[in-house]
Amino acid sequence: MFQYTCILSEPTLVIEESQPDRSWPSHGEVDFRDLQVRYAPHMPLALRGLTCTFPGEMKTGIVGRTGSGKSTLIQTLFRIVEPTAGQIMIDGINISVLGLHDLRSRLSTIPQDPTMFEGIVRTNLDPLEEYTDEQIWEALEKCQLGDEVRKKKGKLDSIVSENGENWSVGQRQLVCLGRVLLRKTLRQHFSNCTVITIAHRITSVLDSDMVLLLNNGLIEEHDSSARLLENKSSSFAQLVAEYTMRANSSFGK
Repeated sequence: MFQYTCILSEPTLVIEESQPDRSWPSHGEVDFRDLQVRYAPHMPLALRGLTCTFPGEMKTGIVGRTGSGKSTLIQTLFRIVEPTAGQIMIDGINISVLGLHDLRSRLSTIPQDPTMFEGIVRTNLDPLEEYTDEQIWEALEKCQLGDEVRKKKGKLDSIVSENGENWSVGQRQLVCLGRVLLRKTLRQHFSNCTVITIAHRITSVLDSDMVLLLNNGLIEEHDSSARLLENKSSSFAQLVAEYTMRANSSFGK
């Protein structure tokens, strides 16, 4: 019982005096300033003074071995974890002064493990009932699920079982993409959006504009993917070479 009483409550959802403009973030530049994060006072820093900028309207891939701080960085961006020190600025606004709803409603995520909830298709795509049927169908068409949903009894009101078990993993991933496409900030198919990818597979960031390589909570490399790949001695190039070697070895068996 004592453990539960020590759990910190989440910050306020909406802070009237610091609500951002409706257009925020318009450019999507993310600026990390001496960011330090630890999960508990007695634990070591998971991020140890990160300072870097993710350019707006570009794709940045985050790379690193297990425990390097990749997931911690994203959790801090969504304020699931609060910084011990330092700041995160998005388009010049310190996200710590914003209400959680104002921050998280302007960001979107596509999880590695796709999640669906028991209910119907409509509420899985639009849980807050913010969009019209026309907008929902538009998102379904964009993520190649329109025909599949039309085949189902009830269409947008067709049943989704617990954890989306009556949908394939691929379909669940497309539903997660559909949620993102419904967001006004990502209406243009990501073309004018800042996209941040955590690389669980190195191939997922090879087409990124920039790559951030973390090592034990510190920045080891941060440069364009092209320059890092050209430099055969870079840690990123070596990770790609390791992955390619393993893939070729598996293919040959």
